[in-house]
Amino acid sequence: MLYPGSVRTASLVVATASLVSAAALAQEKWLGPGTGPPAQTGKTVVYIASDFRNGSVVTVYRGLQEASQKLGWRTTVVDGGGLKDKQADALNAAIAGDAQAIVFGGFEPGGFSAQLAAIEHKKIILVGWHAAKNPGPTKELFTNVATDPLDVAKTAATFVIQDAMEKKRPLGVIIFNDDQFAVANAKTDAMKKTIEACHGYTGCRVLAVENVLISHAATEIPAVVPKLVATHGAAWTYSLAINDVYFDAMNFPLREARRSDILNVSAGDGSSKALSRIGWGMSQQLATVAEPLKMQGYQLADELNRAFAGEAPSGFLSKPILVTTRLIKSLGTPNIEADLGFEAAYGSIWFRK
Repeated sequence: MLYPGSVRTASLVVATASLVSAAALAQEKWLGPGTGPPAQTGKTVVYIASDFRNGSVVTVYRGLQEASQKLGWRTTVVDGGGLKDKQADALNAAIAGDAQAIVFGGFEPGGFSAQLAAIEHKKIILVGWHAAKNPGPTKELFTNVATDPLDVAKTAATFVIQDAMEKKRPLGVIIFNDDQFAVANAKTDAMKKTIEACHGYTGCRVLAVENVLISHAATEIPAVVPKLVATHGAAWTYSLAINDVYFDAMNFPLREARRSDILNVSAGDGSSKALSRIGWGMSQQLATVAEPLKMQGYQLADELNRAFAGEAPSGFLSKPILVTTRLIKSLGTPNIEADLGFEAAYGSIWFRK
């Protein structure tokens, strides 16, 4: 099995999926936390999603919800709608209610100073998923659950360079970013630098960094694509993006523009839509650098359980997974988390006899 956080997984991140076999994946073992406090039952948790249109945010919540049921917690979810006002309203409602913990699901605490002051006053625990530039504890958060964004970005950009080398294609890249998020800017900067360094190849160019809000991708990408085609023409051969959602809406306008030659790679997060189209093998999206999203939902529950027990964060950092058509076919399923074993691993911590 493929266990994020393992030494083998780290090697997968810097290799193409053609080097991976199902037999090799079956040799892995869990290298996440092995000890921690027992289940702190009877807790109330509110998960505030940045935007339900981001499938990764929803998948993480499903993992948290499943883990919470095992822990005996009451967990609710609120859609922030991609709007700061709605996110602030959700925070205000959670503070006014009986929440003992709040999860920032895909957006950052900065800019919510009034709510943060009230949260501190009521001693409500805060954790985040993709809620800061880097994983781990922050000034506002007990911890932020994520993979290393620089690992994700460099993996995606390196894969694009390798693909161009193997196919002897020119490499002109447009990067799609959402610059309201520090983590997205960090990914974009790392991808840009990796492409411009162009190790092992020549003629690599970043043609543009296109800023499109994730929450507006579905409506804006169909209009943005023909403009970019008109501006950059045949020089545009690859796209990189900080999230799979940009490619949800890109295939049709690319084909309308007769640009089925443009190939796409995402630096996160491995949404179900992206995994399906990559597994199908007929999409212009070649790969995604996926995060173990459901497992990260379980990690959120474990980190909260540690906070409720008065203990320190686990320090666990999961590793990203480079997913291509070949990898999905070798696994036999687009569900790359089907047999990771994290449910049993966390259960053995929470319910140790």
